[in-house]
Amino acid sequence: MSRAGFDPNPPDRRGTDSLKWGKYAGRDILPLWVADMDFAAPPAVLAALERRLAHGVLGYGTTWPALAEAVTEHLAQEYDWAVEPAWLVWLPGLVPGLNIACRAVAGTAFVQTPVYPPFLSAPVFSGRKLARIPLACARTGNRLQWEMDHTALEAAITSPPKRKNGEHCHPHDPDDILLFCHPHNPVGRAWRRDELEWLAAFAERHDLIVCSDEIHCDLILDEGKRHIPFAALGARAAARSITLMAPSKTFNIPGLSAAFAVIPEAGLRQRFVRAMSGIVPHVNVFGLVATEAAFREGGAWRQELLACLRQNRECLEAALTRLPPLVFAHVEASYLAWIDARALGLENPVAHFEAHGLGLSNGADFGAPGWVRLNFGCAPSTLDTALHRLEHAVHSAAAGAAGTAQREIVR
Repeated sequence: MSRAGFDPNPPDRRGTDSLKWGKYAGRDILPLWVADMDFAAPPAVLAALERRLAHGVLGYGTTWPALAEAVTEHLAQEYDWAVEPAWLVWLPGLVPGLNIACRAVAGTAFVQTPVYPPFLSAPVFSGRKLARIPLACARTGNRLQWEMDHTALEAAITSPPKRKNGEHCHPHDPDDILLFCHPHNPVGRAWRRDELEWLAAFAERHDLIVCSDEIHCDLILDEGKRHIPFAALGARAAARSITLMAPSKTFNIPGLSAAFAVIPEAGLRQRFVRAMSGIVPHVNVFGLVATEAAFREGGAWRQELLACLRQNRECLEAALTRLPPLVFAHVEASYLAWIDARALGLENPVAHFEAHGLGLSNGADFGAPGWVRLNFGCAPSTLDTALHRLEHAVHSAAAGAAGTAQREIVR
């Protein structure tokens, strides 16, 4: 284990309460599906939880000034984003935040696909109209490059900016919302400043609230790149923004159910809080304690995690390059690889990979049948085994397709 406490050889999670590993209990299938890393949480987080438990009283909890300070200092240090403590709204998870945002804004929800499945379900659960706008994708060999499709976005909003009584809507009271994934899950893009500035101008032109899911913001893998919060672009972008963040993905503490929204505009913040009333519980005390410890003391651990994830990414992308039936994009951020397996000609790619010992996420859930998502947030030795199984699965599919073609010729 390093001085920061990061251990690339995680504990065995088989036979525990792990959702990720329990899915394939009793079967020789490596679970590389749900966005849950295998690494133990930072020692500083575990120590803080032990101190809180030692207190012995587990009554109703609330937030405290030092917790808000830890969050705002982290955002200022990492992203040059000045956030007021009053802008924070605490949540028991990012997915509830997406659903609350859809309840708080009455109109159509615009979503760029493929995308994390709750982006597609939250508008439906909230009784909102869902408009899907595909991302643009360029291919060179078996490598992909994903971009926002400006033409498709403009075409999706055909009416002029909304008006009430002949006047333009105030920025905090529009009818429609854009659910934005930043960095993007599953395609792995860390959006550039020019892309974000275009989107901010687009949102202002069409009077949209932008709900920006930035849960993977602390996991930028490309050295030299830096996450830019959408709301940090300026006061006008901030006024129409709901930013959703959490320490859960970065520090591998999703089971503690702690997240927060940053909503600078007071009216929009009030609407969001009203939409929570009666249905959203308070964040549990352990989640709050872990959040403060992670942001205050987890920096060195995070840097060592990023080094491990970069190494895993390089190994994965090198392996995918040697398997041209699979098409993929360079992962700029997160620990999730998005892979086009349609050229394998499989009716059910997920079942095929499971038959070869790999449990991957089904692209159909993200709006893209035939694709799969692979989580490389695991021990290097686990990934090495997974890559051998991936290669075997691809060759098996290719051999099966060749056999089918030969039988067709004979017939």
